[in-house]
Amino acid sequence: MDTVLLAFEIIGTAAFAVSGAFTAVRRDMDVFGVMILGLTTAVGGGVIRDLILGLTPPRTFQHPIYAAISLAAAVIVFLIARRGWTEKRSGPYAVAMLVMDSLGLGAFTVSGMGAALDAGQDGVFLLVFVGVVTGVGGGVLRDIMSGETPLIFRKHVYASASIFGALLCAALLGVNETLALTLGMAATVVIRLLAAAFRWNLPHAGRGAGSGNEEES
Repeated sequence: MDTVLLAFEIIGTAAFAVSGAFTAVRRDMDVFGVMILGLTTAVGGGVIRDLILGLTPPRTFQHPIYAAISLAAAVIVFLIARRGWTEKRSGPYAVAMLVMDSLGLGAFTVSGMGAALDAGQDGVFLLVFVGVVTGVGGGVLRDIMSGETPLIFRKHVYASASIFGALLCAALLGVNETLALTLGMAATVVIRLLAAAFRWNLPHAGRGAGSGNEEES
C-alpha cells in the first residue's frame, strides 16, 4: 500500500499547492507569499496528521520531495498569473481552483487514513478523524493566512464531503485497502464538485445566509 499512499500524497500535495498559490495570487501577494501559502496549504494537513499520530518529526521534514513539489507548483502558478490568466475569479481560474481544491481534499482525506493504518491504528473513529483533519487542515491554514473565513465553515458541503469519503473508505477497508482508498477519494471529490455545481449547503443560522449566491472560492 506504500506506493498507493505515495501516489495519493503527491496528488494531494500538488493540488493543494496550486490551490494555495491561486489564493495568494488573488490576494495580490508577491512571489514569496505565493510560495509560502502554496507550501503551507500543501503540507499543513499532513503535519497536523503526523502530530496527532505521534509521528515526529512530521513526514514533510523527513522527505523534502513534498516541499519541492509544493514550491514548484506555486512558482508555476505565479508565472501563469504574471500572464494575466488568474486576474478574474470566473472562467478558467474558478474551475481550476475548484478542481484542485477538490482533488487535494479527496487525496489527503484517504492518505491521512492510510498513514494512520501504517502507524498501527485501526479504530474507525480515529481513522475518520485523522482523515478529515488531514483533508481540511491545509485549506483551513490557507484561508486563515489569507484573511478569509475557512472554507469548511461557509461553503458547499466541504468538510461533509471529506467525512462521507472517509466513512466510505473505513467501511471498505475490510474488503480491499487500495479499493477503499480509491473509492473514498473519488466519493469526496465527486460530492465536493456536485455540491459546488448545484450550490448544496448545510443550513446557516443567519437570515438569508447560505442561499448559494456566494461566489465559489
